[in-house]
Amino acid sequence: MRFTKLMAYRRILTFVAPKVIETVVLRYASLLCYLTYRRHANEHRRSFQAKSNSEETRMNKIQLIVAAITLSIAGSFLALAQQPAQAPPQPMSFFIASAGSGHGANLGGLAGADKLCQTLATAAGSTKTFHAYLSTQGPNAVNARDRIGSGPWYNAKGEKIANNLADLHGDTLDLARLGNNLGKISGLTEKGGAINGRGDTPNTHDMLTGSQTDGTAFKDTADHTCGNWTSETTGTAQLGHFDRSGANNQSWNSAHPSRGCSQENLVSTGGAGLFYCFAIN
Repeated sequence: MRFTKLMAYRRILTFVAPKVIETVVLRYASLLCYLTYRRHANEHRRSFQAKSNSEETRMNKIQLIVAAITLSIAGSFLALAQQPAQAPPQPMSFFIASAGSGHGANLGGLAGADKLCQTLATAAGSTKTFHAYLSTQGPNAVNARDRIGSGPWYNAKGEKIANNLADLHGDTLDLARLGNNLGKISGLTEKGGAINGRGDTPNTHDMLTGSQTDGTAFKDTADHTCGNWTSETTGTAQLGHFDRSGANNQSWNSAHPSRGCSQENLVSTGGAGLFYCFAIN
């Protein structure tokens, strides 16, 4: 009887166990597939979100850069718009004569020197009236500073030389310390050309002035103007250094006397018979 029951149980197990095992395996496999799907889905979602966030970050950066560039350009235009319009260059009202009379310090007097200034200025296109910066001596002495107008004066490139007579001559201690703007760079001819200075060959930095440092005439009996600019044989001429360069004196209008009044004397001293021309209007 017991044997019969055992055999019956064996047949049941033989029939039922594979079904149960198959069911369990199938359910486990299904669960494993589901979990795998969920894991991949979550990874895909996170990847998509990360990519979206990265793309969003990149777009935000681009927008910020574009905004910065736009603001910069707008700021530049605004700054330009707020800047006052640049004034046109000032017309020439000062120059160094590009050529002298060819007869040393004999310029034909003040009238002849003024005529030379005016001829050169007109040829350069100026409509202003120019006078030579020269003093004369004697009973009817003329001060160079009294015949050149009141300023301001500008060279052929529109660079200011001085605001007024006091600025030009350094009439006060402060103005004397500052000095005017005449020098090697700014001392130009009516054509805007440069003049040879100390160190150049030939050196032509000596300018005829016949004046003291304050722009007035000498009051002693010595001839400082080559016969009031009518002689190339007797006397001397007081000279200035336009480039402010010299061993003993750097004054632009009263550095030292010439060796004589002839062209040769002026050249040997370090000049060429040139002088300053100022607009009086």
